[in-house]
Amino acid sequence: MKNIKLYVLPFLIILISVTACKDDFLDEAPKQSLSSNELSSLAGIEGSLIASYSMLLGRDGFYSDASNWLWGSIRGGEANKGTDPGDQSVANPVVAYNVPTNNGPTLSKYRACYEGIARANATLGLIAVAQEGVPDDAKVRIGAEARFLRGYYYFELKKNFNNTPYIDESWDEVTPVSNTTDLYVPIEADLKYAYENLPEMMADAGRANKWAAGAMYAKALLFQGKNSEALAVFNKVIADGVTANGTPYGLLDNYADAFRSLTDNSKESVFASQAAANTGTIQNANPALVLNFPNGGGPGGCCGFFQPSFDMVNSFRTDGNGFPLVDGSYNDAGNAVANDMGIEAADPFTPDAGNLDPRIDHSVGRRGLPYLDWGDHPGKTWIRNQPYAGPYAPKKFIYYQGGIGVENDGSSWTPGYTAVNYNIIRFADVLLMAAEAEIESNGDLDRAKDLINQVRQRAMDSPVLTAGGTPAANYVIGMYASFGSQEEARQALRFERRMELSGEGHRMYDLNRWGISTTELNAFLAHEDAFLGGGPYQGASFDAGKDEFLPIPQDEIDLIGADVLKQNPGY
Repeated sequence: MKNIKLYVLPFLIILISVTACKDDFLDEAPKQSLSSNELSSLAGIEGSLIASYSMLLGRDGFYSDASNWLWGSIRGGEANKGTDPGDQSVANPVVAYNVPTNNGPTLSKYRACYEGIARANATLGLIAVAQEGVPDDAKVRIGAEARFLRGYYYFELKKNFNNTPYIDESWDEVTPVSNTTDLYVPIEADLKYAYENLPEMMADAGRANKWAAGAMYAKALLFQGKNSEALAVFNKVIADGVTANGTPYGLLDNYADAFRSLTDNSKESVFASQAAANTGTIQNANPALVLNFPNGGGPGGCCGFFQPSFDMVNSFRTDGNGFPLVDGSYNDAGNAVANDMGIEAADPFTPDAGNLDPRIDHSVGRRGLPYLDWGDHPGKTWIRNQPYAGPYAPKKFIYYQGGIGVENDGSSWTPGYTAVNYNIIRFADVLLMAAEAEIESNGDLDRAKDLINQVRQRAMDSPVLTAGGTPAANYVIGMYASFGSQEEARQALRFERRMELSGEGHRMYDLNRWGISTTELNAFLAHEDAFLGGGPYQGASFDAGKDEFLPIPQDEIDLIGADVLKQNPGY
């Protein structure tokens, strides 16, 4: 249950100083604004904090929210843009790793992060001038939440743009700030402070607690290769971590429940952006994910974006013992998953009969298999432009037919505005990051194996079933008995992250920090272009030293000056 409306976009914070005058009527506060005295009350400071939380849902369109569906998943090769070439064509150069410095979606992501930072900084500024009646423990707690959010938004900037200007609550709003400082230093400081000062439990679901801060802090350490330090914090989160209401963290029994609104803020949710339907505004209902539904029928009825890639779908192939083909042979002719590319919906098609990891059918809509509770996916009639983007449909973060009117908002042009939270960190991710830290710190490979197997066991126990209650495909998944070397463990872990977290916005950042983006993504481009010839990837390439990061938006450089704000290499 969602207990706090963190998703409500609150008032715009305006601090006003009033100059004394002899005429009383001149002392009246401007209409539709708040005085600094009102904002420095406990309610005012809490409102400022909630304003920062609200930016997790993004701003200015479809590309700036926490899900990173364009930046982390599509740029990471997990999905094609989908739809057709003309719809949201501003995303086309992002897909092809040819992003211009004036790209609109890039600017939207950049500014959304800084809007969240500005609101967190405003909260910290208000704490410094809080009214006498504001309790000290409330100031500590709110300050730690604000610093957690500020650290998170800077982490987003770091992952997408590398170094950007660092601004805290002491900035004078006049002095230009360069982007020559390593953002990881203040990110670490903010997240560590939050971890050490936030309570273990919170009054409301949706707020970051100590354990959410710990998971994010450890993640920032892991991204820097500080594996032993990260492992120590991950171990505490795994051993002692609880949700806002005190429930110990754990994996949900059914993998699909991690992506349904009725099971939001569960024991698997470590930190999530809060979404809600039917609140009077669609801005609360995952506005950035509204495009990512099958086109022409079924849930949403529009718009055919975010279609899973051939490469990602094939990666769910397993061998005779139920293990993934970590050598990359999943794309070979004998292993690639059978699909209905080029087959009309009225023509016969037989779904793949080979061994598959069951997570494929929780993540991907495939013809002839159950699509949540909407019946079997019918194939081409649900695909907007098959030659351009392939035969698959997204399946995570989709509302159920049985949840119409509760899980989605039907008040706008499409019913695809949903109440499904996006889990920024879920417990399965924590287990896998802890396993990675164990492996990379030359730690206990048996423990790493056990952590990975926890995630695989839940996957094995979560088959997609037909209406008759039988498995919808030939699901075969095995448990690792041991790892013979660090490299073997590393490859198993990396593949497990790929399958478990597919379509959740992590892939690009994983490839970057592992130093394998160039190899992996150029292979992806070649494979995908062979199926979508003349489509989104024609002539595309991933250039090392450039395409790991997005360009600093030219609008921002023009505002601050090229002598202060430096463009990223290659742009």
